Order: sequence, then C-alpha cells, then structure tokens
Amino acid sequence: MANIDQFKKLALSFAETEASPHFDKTAFRVKKKIWVTLDVTTQVACFKLSLTEQSVFCAFGNSIIYPVKNKWGLQGWTLVELRKIRLGMLKDIASVAYGEMIQGKSKPNKKD
Repeated sequence: MANIDQFKKLALSFAETEASPHFDKTAFRVKKKIWVTLDVTTQVACFKLSLTEQSVFCAFGNSIIYPVKNKWGLQGWTLVELRKIRLGMLKDIASVAYGEMIQGKSKPNKKD
C-alpha cells in the first residue's frame, strides 16, 4: 500500500513536474498542465488518463481505481485509493498518466 510521502516522491520524480496548491488539493503539473492531483485528507490521487487506459486500470479493482463520478470521469479523470493500491500498480498508473500528458494523448475532449 502507498502512503502520502511515497506518492509525492513518485509524482515529483517525473521530469519537470512541480507541485502547487489546487483548491484544497495538491496538483502535480508539467508546463502548467495537471496530470495528477492529491487529496491528502482522504489519501486519494486523481490521475488524468485516456478513456482506454482508464478502463484497463479500473478493471483491476473498482474499489481501488475508479472513474470520478461526474463528467470529469467521462474525460478520463480516475481516482486511486492510496491506502489500498500496491506501490507497483501506482507506479504503472503514474507512468501512463504522465506519458499520455507529455504526448498529448489525454486531452479532455479526445475520443479513444
């Protein structure tokens, strides 16, 4: 299972990633684009994924990884319960989300 410090270290390990406040959460951005947010209070991360990747990761366990329950979820925003997820899986999700953001594959209105 992952903790807050492990998550922050992981997110900041990706090139050019910076952390900054985003409402009541912390946003991790590259060139002003958010690729993941962290809610320290609930220990939940929210990754931006393509809809295809979202469906793949959610298939591993919808009590651990699941779409945001509104229109943001329909755009690929995906919640991850840090208390429940294995560190290896968290690293995989982070790598995919970061890679898609860098390559421009997780744009909000893009259809898969």
